[in-house]
Amino acid sequence: MEIGGSSESPSEAKKSKAKTPRKPKESSSSLKQKSPAEFFAENKNIAGFDNPGKSLYTTVRELVENSLDSAESISELPVVEITIEEIGKSKFNSMIGLVDRERIDEALYDDYETEKAREKRLAKEARAQEIQAKNISLGKKVKEPQSARAIKGRVLSGTKYGLKQTRGKFGLGAKMALIWSKMSTGLPIEISSSMKGQNYLSFCRLDIDIHRNIPHVHAHEKRDNKERWHGAEIQVVIEGNWTTYRSKILHYMRQMAVISPYAQFLFKFVSDASDKTVTIRFARRTDVMPPVPLETKHHPSSVDLLLIKRLIAETSKQNLLQFLQHEFVNIGKSYADRLIGEMGPNFSPKMAVKSLTSQQIVRIHQLFRQAKFDDPSGDCLSPAGEYNLRLGIIKELHPDMVATYSGSAQVFEGHPFIVEAGVSVGGKDVKQGLNIFRFANRIPLLFEQGADVVTRTALKRINWSNYKINQTQDKIGVFVSIVSTKIPFKGTGKEYIGDDITEIASAVKCCVQLKSKIVKKMQAREQQERKRNLSKYIPDVTGAVYDVLKGMAQLHASKKKRFEAEDAELLGKVSARVVTKETLMEKLAQYVEQVDYEMALEYATQSGVSEEPRESIFLQSLEAEDQYVDLHNPIFVFRLFR
Repeated sequence: MEIGGSSESPSEAKKSKAKTPRKPKESSSSLKQKSPAEFFAENKNIAGFDNPGKSLYTTVRELVENSLDSAESISELPVVEITIEEIGKSKFNSMIGLVDRERIDEALYDDYETEKAREKRLAKEARAQEIQAKNISLGKKVKEPQSARAIKGRVLSGTKYGLKQTRGKFGLGAKMALIWSKMSTGLPIEISSSMKGQNYLSFCRLDIDIHRNIPHVHAHEKRDNKERWHGAEIQVVIEGNWTTYRSKILHYMRQMAVISPYAQFLFKFVSDASDKTVTIRFARRTDVMPPVPLETKHHPSSVDLLLIKRLIAETSKQNLLQFLQHEFVNIGKSYADRLIGEMGPNFSPKMAVKSLTSQQIVRIHQLFRQAKFDDPSGDCLSPAGEYNLRLGIIKELHPDMVATYSGSAQVFEGHPFIVEAGVSVGGKDVKQGLNIFRFANRIPLLFEQGADVVTRTALKRINWSNYKINQTQDKIGVFVSIVSTKIPFKGTGKEYIGDDITEIASAVKCCVQLKSKIVKKMQAREQQERKRNLSKYIPDVTGAVYDVLKGMAQLHASKKKRFEAEDAELLGKVSARVVTKETLMEKLAQYVEQVDYEMALEYATQSGVSEEPRESIFLQSLEAEDQYVDLHNPIFVFRLFR
């Protein structure tokens, strides 16, 4: 039966009504509303808090990125220290004021082990120890097992909702760590902060009222700051699992050091078991930071009806002409006049923008979708830059060679984006084969790699043999960084970018194909290899040739054999020790150098590849307080001192 009308006769209608049970009236008291904090607490996997291990990783990531955002926003070189302290059950209980209690009924607990299960476990461990001993005797590397012991305001509010390239976007981040601490340990978060030169620091202890989505402040006070420390320190106690996510956290820190060589990181994992303690320092390589991303206006092709209505409600402009000019990019006065003329007789440049009806707003939206507009310039973006990307790769991987490239700004759905890429060969702690490093708005992406546009491009669309690179045996690093005012992530986890977006897939492919630069590097490597191979045989060749010359010199001196005048002169010098083995060795080395140079020159002439300058040397300024201005370019930074 359709609501609102029926073709049935009255008797049929009565019949139908009799068969349909009457619904009880829904009272207003049965309707419930959830706060954003409550929603994300119940759906924490959306924000990357799937389990204790992932929650620990996500907490580290969010706090590190917040630290970088804060430092970069005031053009301060970031110094970030991360300490993860493993807390045992007894220490945790004392922190929350809970007295330890001895177990009475062992079989009640999840870790209870029957005698049969214990025998099975011990037998399994014995077999594992036998295999380990065998591997050690064969000289194989063995990974040491780690213990599984692990304990370690307002949502949807923040300053990152404008149209701007940002690391975070949703107003969650550290607030999700606050929610997770509330759910897993119940302990509040502690924040200490102080500005440069202050003799006090602000201390705050708070948690969150999840149902009301408001902070609950336990303490907010000033404390002495005699050491004039400045910065911010956040301490949060959460349930985590270091054992399962150790490698992910360390990979994240290393990749963050690659994309941010201007930052200094100190990472510590502290445990009662000294063999589990980890301390890693990622040093700063440069004091040149990327420019701060600029907030920009919306491109006409990227807006929808709701956004147009919101812009109209928030604009300070009075008429339609001013609104189009000042609230959107790439709409000048003359083009705005043309657009208004195309909208129809009900529109005029001087009409009050606040008086637009819903139908008129729909017309504006339709025209925005159909009209041609220049692409946004991309000046608002802040890529790492070839300078920093190259430094980061060299600093952390120590490759044999590295090539970098920065593409020009392109556009996807009205949002500008820039793709940068680097390819390295060889290096320290790099596995054989392709090693993919992905970054979005200068954030490392570590999950969902197989579905990502970068991985698919590097594996399926690049023929590495054309670059004289063995894809399975060489240690290849592929680095791709994408920055944009809107990263088109797939799924809710912000972990990968699909390859179904043609504009980004094409840009990634163009950037990764660094053929000319790689060929230059390969040429240099081959040149070094040739020289090394030739130089290796110089001592043996010198000895053999000198022995022959000595024998000939003896025959010449005894007049047993007659030689040409030119040869006789050389043999006389050998007898007089004017020509020695060392003389021959020096001459052969000079000859190898000359032959190597001629071969390299011939190769460069045939391939059209010129010789590249040697690796640059970067010197730290001795005067820390120098006044200067940095002029940024994709491949270098020019510093003017005042």
